[in-house]
Amino acid sequence: MKKLKWILSISVVILLMLSGTVLALTAEEIMKKVEDFQYADSVKMEVEMLIVNGKRQMTKTMTLLSRDSSALVEFTNPRDRGTKFLKIEDDLWMYFPDAEEVIKISGHMLEQGMMGSDFSYQDAMESEKLTELYDYSIIREEELDGRSCYVVEGIAKEGAKVSYYRRVSWIDKERFVILKEELYAQSGKLLKLLKTKKVEKIDGRWYVTESVMENKLRRNTRTEFRILSIEFNPEIPEDTFSLHNLR
Repeated sequence: MKKLKWILSISVVILLMLSGTVLALTAEEIMKKVEDFQYADSVKMEVEMLIVNGKRQMTKTMTLLSRDSSALVEFTNPRDRGTKFLKIEDDLWMYFPDAEEVIKISGHMLEQGMMGSDFSYQDAMESEKLTELYDYSIIREEELDGRSCYVVEGIAKEGAKVSYYRRVSWIDKERFVILKEELYAQSGKLLKLLKTKKVEKIDGRWYVTESVMENKLRRNTRTEFRILSIEFNPEIPEDTFSLHNLR
């Protein structure tokens, strides 16, 4: 009888160990769950952006269409109405309606704030999945604003074209969305801080609908990004992402 109890006890321990092994997620698996919610084949959204610079505030609204690695953004607020951005693969163009001029944005211009915001043009260019650009590891687990989180570190893969060498992200354990992210240069300097203000469940997926970006290289600035409406996987005409359609 004693032998039977001993065998049962050992079996329970082994089962618990196996269970823990199966349930424990790797950093790669955590980030892939984040990407499952974050990425869609195509997206249409209406967005409001509040840019705060000291006591000065500017509100910009825009319509964004994206599919695969292409995107078209058209500003709709009165001051910027008709201004457009077109992204195709790694190239970015901007159209100014007053001058009826198309300019290609490249080189150091990509690092500048988009329309005066804390988001750079390079930020807007990023469309590849993070797991294709970074090697991730779990550095700790902790609570953030009452939510249990994985804290994961991403280091840029060799040869990857990225804006930030290192990312530290707080991932909600239940909803698999990024609640906070610190973005660093290779020197270790903190460049930007992104905080999530609101998460909603839309079409069965958790999605960040309000966030705040702070550029730590600027003083007293922040940009609040708010999604007013979003549609996943809409039909988008084939010629939407073309220079001809930019004007």
